[in-house]
Amino acid sequence: MGKVHPEIDDRLRGFIEEQVVFFVATAPSGPGGHVNVSPKGMRGTFVVLGPHRVAWLDWHGSGAETLAHLRDNGRITVMFCAFTGPPKIVRLYGRGEVTPRTDPRFAARLADFPDPPDPHAVRSVVTVDVERVSDSCGYGVPLLDYRGDRDLLVQWGTRRTEDDLADYRARKNSASIDGLPVF
Repeated sequence: MGKVHPEIDDRLRGFIEEQVVFFVATAPSGPGGHVNVSPKGMRGTFVVLGPHRVAWLDWHGSGAETLAHLRDNGRITVMFCAFTGPPKIVRLYGRGEVTPRTDPRFAARLADFPDPPDPHAVRSVVTVDVERVSDSCGYGVPLLDYRGDRDLLVQWGTRRTEDDLADYRARKNSASIDGLPVF
C-alpha cells in the first residue's frame, strides 16, 4: 500500500508537477486551536526545488491560517492526489517558512518559479524543507476532469495597488481565526 521514500526523486517530482491541485495542512501549537486544511492550485504556482525542498506562491486570500501556523511552529503537510490516471496520494511532511512580499528575499524566492501567473498579488512565498516523503494508493480518490485554472484570484489582484494589498493584509490577514499573528 504505502511507502516512505528517502527523497522526492524524479518519478515523484513528475507526479507532483502533473497535479493541478494540492492541499496544505497546519495546526497551532498546543492542544487548542483549529487545524487548517487549504486547497491550492493554479499552474505555475508550485515548484520542487530539490529532493527535500518545495515552494508555492501564496496569494492574498480571505484567511491566513497557514501563514500564522507556520510562524507559530513551522509544521506542515502538503498532499497531492491523482484525480486522473493511476490512483496515488503523495504527502510531504516538513517545516515551512514564509517569505512575505515585504521581505528583501521575496524577489529571489519569486525567481524560483519559471512560469507563474501574474504575481502582482502574491502575498508570500512558502518554502518547505521536507523531512518525510510518503505515498499511498489513493483508491478512494474519485476520478475528476480538469477543465482549467480559475483566474479570478489573479484578476482580483491585478485590480489592486500595492497600497490596496497592504491595507487588505492589515485588515483581513493580520491574525488567524485563533488570534495568532500572521506577519
